[in-house]
Amino acid sequence: MLHEDETRVSAGAARALIDAQFPDFRGEEVAALGGGTDNALFRIGRRATARFPLRAEGAEALGREAEAKEELAAHCPVATPRPLGFGEPGGGHPLPWALESWVEGAMATPEGLGSSAAFAGDLAALIGALRRAETKGRPFAAQGRGGTLMEHDAWMATCLQRSGGLLDIPPLRRLWQAFRVLAPPTRLAMCHKDLIPANLLVEGERLVGVLDGGGFGPADPALDLVAAWHHLEAEGRALIRTRLGCDEAEWRRGAVWAFQQALGLVWYYEKSHPGMVALGRSTLRRIMSDEEVGAA
Repeated sequence: MLHEDETRVSAGAARALIDAQFPDFRGEEVAALGGGTDNALFRIGRRATARFPLRAEGAEALGREAEAKEELAAHCPVATPRPLGFGEPGGGHPLPWALESWVEGAMATPEGLGSSAAFAGDLAALIGALRRAETKGRPFAAQGRGGTLMEHDAWMATCLQRSGGLLDIPPLRRLWQAFRVLAPPTRLAMCHKDLIPANLLVEGERLVGVLDGGGFGPADPALDLVAAWHHLEAEGRALIRTRLGCDEAEWRRGAVWAFQQALGLVWYYEKSHPGMVALGRSTLRRIMSDEEVGAA
């Protein structure tokens, strides 16, 4: 299990719910997909994906996330899933669920394209395109990454405490103390908010798809810069910084948001998701070894 309070759904239960509630997909092969941390994912033939939230909080957000995914699709330069409908609880699964379109591509990995200039350029183009979308005067959602750094003090204290024996804590603690007092952004921009490898699809060295866009919305413009630290080595990161015209403050905050996310992955998924642990470790390595931000 990935979470102590999660609900599980079997392939058989998913098949039955899909057949009963979406008859257009009867007869299509239903196969479980790996990688989801908030949803159990099932591919339906070559046309759709079913997303079964693992926890009640995820189910409550389905409608809001569908609206965000439609907005993301209008601005994303590559393919991204679009909502197809909502499913009702049943067959032993107690939560609502969702159906969305399928996007072809191979899941990116933390190390696989770290030295690819083509991939770095595609990431810069993606972030730039999303930033050009209008915020329409909307505020930050006041939760999660992308707001005020100091509001994450309690979570980071938990992560540092729980990471004992897994990571070298003293330098990480010193870095967070320097990071947390960085100046806040002067504006908001539209951001995907979770550009980790599991949410990016590639073909060769090119970005071809973006998944899990339910969080698309206004945030610190630096938030999507986590992609540079989650995927790329120094040359690729420099390319992104140059193409997006990031000043020093914005670039440092991007590293901080990546640091905040990565530190939580190592201990939280230690026994349940090796891929997330590997992501956390590789991102922390890049940040800590960077001469500019690692010595903050």
